[in-house]
Amino acid sequence: MSEREKFIGLDKKVLTVFAQNTLREFSIKQVYGILGFKDRRIKQDVKEIIRNMVAENILVKEGTLYRLQPQYVNKESSAKHYTTGVVDISRSGKYFVVPDDGSEDIKINIGNTSLALNGDKVKVYVFPKRKNKKREGQIVDIIQRKREQFAGIIKKKKDLALVQCDENELPYMVMIHKYDRSIENGSKVIVKITDWKPSSNQPVGEIVKVLGQPGENEVEMQSILLANNLPVEFPKQVEKEASKISGKITKKEISQRKDYRDMITFTIDPEDAKDFDDAVSFKLLDNDNYLIGVHIADVSHYVTPDSEIDKEAYKRATSIYLVDRTVPMLPEKLCNELCSLREDEDSLTYSVVFEMTPKAEIVSYSIDKSIIHSNKRFTYQQAQAIIAASEYGTYYQPSPYSPQITLLWKVAKILREKRFEKGAIKFDSPEYKFDLDEEKRPVSVHVEQADEAHWMIEEFMLLANKTVAQEIGKVAKKHEKTFVYRVHDEPNEEKVETFKTFAAKFGYKINNASRDKLVKSYNDVFDQVRGKAQQTLISNIALRTMSKAYYSTDNIGHYGLAFDYYTHFTSPIRRYPDLMVHRLLFSYLNGGESEDKKLFEEYCVHCSQMERKAADAEHESIKYKQAEFLSDKIGQRFTGEVSGVSKWGIYVMIDENKCEGLVKMTSLKDDFYMLDEDNYQIIGSETGNTYQLGQKVTIRVISVNLLKKQINFQLIPTLV
Repeated sequence: MSEREKFIGLDKKVLTVFAQNTLREFSIKQVYGILGFKDRRIKQDVKEIIRNMVAENILVKEGTLYRLQPQYVNKESSAKHYTTGVVDISRSGKYFVVPDDGSEDIKINIGNTSLALNGDKVKVYVFPKRKNKKREGQIVDIIQRKREQFAGIIKKKKDLALVQCDENELPYMVMIHKYDRSIENGSKVIVKITDWKPSSNQPVGEIVKVLGQPGENEVEMQSILLANNLPVEFPKQVEKEASKISGKITKKEISQRKDYRDMITFTIDPEDAKDFDDAVSFKLLDNDNYLIGVHIADVSHYVTPDSEIDKEAYKRATSIYLVDRTVPMLPEKLCNELCSLREDEDSLTYSVVFEMTPKAEIVSYSIDKSIIHSNKRFTYQQAQAIIAASEYGTYYQPSPYSPQITLLWKVAKILREKRFEKGAIKFDSPEYKFDLDEEKRPVSVHVEQADEAHWMIEEFMLLANKTVAQEIGKVAKKHEKTFVYRVHDEPNEEKVETFKTFAAKFGYKINNASRDKLVKSYNDVFDQVRGKAQQTLISNIALRTMSKAYYSTDNIGHYGLAFDYYTHFTSPIRRYPDLMVHRLLFSYLNGGESEDKKLFEEYCVHCSQMERKAADAEHESIKYKQAEFLSDKIGQRFTGEVSGVSKWGIYVMIDENKCEGLVKMTSLKDDFYMLDEDNYQIIGSETGNTYQLGQKVTIRVISVNLLKKQINFQLIPTLV
């Protein structure tokens, strides 16, 4: 091919160089080399084309280098080559993008990440797929950062400062040009990114808050909240507004409500609970059927739309549960007093009351604003003792309400069995519990499993949520009533296949030929691993195959629960979507017009995002307290199992406390180990020795880095 033939379509060829490497910067000389041009005239034409592209805002010039504008889409490429999604960085350091459309994850090589961080919303150019290979792509634009604020340690220099953040969140030093010189060197601070050029590994920021000395509990917990852009305290105007709300229940208010104060009613909550937003009631009818009530605190009576409290509640969207504290959605006067269904007090509620047969068949139901009187506050442990006496004949301290709890459990047990028969999945997420001393240091940690008392309350809450969603959802099909649903999409097929392969290595069979067979397989596996050392590991990996539940005005049903209609109605003290549901429900049941769908969808998106932020903060607080728990146990031995493998080494979860740490590959001196990712193991190149996911091992704690929430272990060889 002659030089002149290469000139044909030159502008397209130049654009292709940048379009195929959207984040890389090129000099004009590099473009010549890539295109293979040597003729001076053609080089001059290339230079002119590049200059025109800069003038047309297609390319960005920085010094002598050029790159494609992030928002520019190659008009020669079909839009199908682009997609949007969320960055997911695995523990092994590999980058993936989880597409918004639920399609196969996209692998991103380290040179194509565009400085995207874990959790960022991004735009991706998807490369043509190679046979028998995973999809690959290149991040071309960062649509939205998951975080703009980060916690870190300030390191003062002469004319500027650098902030070293947790490398798992931000693996780059943040440069600070202007700051208060009185800030003590080594202090923990919150830094906000103000400028970050795509071509630079040096973000620029400003210090928004000085927290104090690293390692102090209050400093670390506040850093978790503030780095996730979550609140620490209520604005003064919100507290002031709350203080003026009267808790008096007037005769007029009672006359406008259904009065259930004659029904035996009680709450069942954790021992340390302070807010009680749900209660159940029981009454035996003359026809031997049961009248069973689910009563939820009527927060909407006290929190009115557009009030200062309502604006702050929407902003927060959820209560946040860290290991050592709860950051409530509502001020204390509301969540712990006025809206709390406290023992031996009358309370305003929103109730779903069912007439049911002893076989858990629903004869009828009603949904009403109501008033109740809580006869007794039970803890889960107290209720469980009553149920266990009925189920297993164990001894318990009798209660006047034992017959009601026993009959409620019998109904809940049938509801639970029916739900699983219809295709619900038996997900059993572990709940970490820490015992803290007066200084909030962990003295013990364990995983708490749900029992019959938890299941009983869960079933009646699920029933109420489903019933409310059905009540409006079926009407909405004909009359287009905007409503807030809790939805859950089908699992990702590729992830299910991966889990199928993984489970087979442990002797568990997953049949994904149909939904019914897949659900049965999952439930069989969960039953088989319950109580075994592998339970946490298997459950966590199974959960990763599932889509995340979220709020939406478009109802697609709830896959995990096998419900066609589902919403959140039962926790308005701690979830803003429940408060929205209460308001919509009351309006529609009283003939109100449909609300603005677009506006409520925005509310749903916001609440889903805040829910994820709160979950991230909770997870970070658990990781910190696990590290803190092991910080004074350096040198101690524990047994555990391999919970993850990566190029860095193997992760081990300790059996007795579920704390997880890393055994670095470099610490394995007996051989040179290689990662066998497909088989979830590392293999010694000379000995063939393997460490595989789920394998029992003995470790010694060798170091703990509280600031990074990292725990390092050393393997102790097993003597044969």
